[in-house]
Amino acid sequence: MQEVYQIITGIILLILGFPIGNLLARATKEELKNGQKYFRILIILSLIGAAAFLIFSNDALMFAFLFIAIVASRSLRNSKKKND
Repeated sequence: MQEVYQIITGIILLILGFPIGNLLARATKEELKNGQKYFRILIILSLIGAAAFLIFSNDALMFAFLFIAIVASRSLRNSKKKND
């Protein structure tokens, strides 16, 4: 039962990554323009890390990598919309 609570908590925190990414995109417009290449690399590495820790059954690290990927992708996506 405790594992179910951990997964539910992880999913709730992942959902919170969407508004946090949007907030960061609005707050750090200058950094996003210069660092788009690095954000893409960060997203790819985070997804690879999440897949690796899914295989190794380490939920905490998997959720951490997914959170990083969500926040970075939302920030990158919102910065592209504002640049267009």
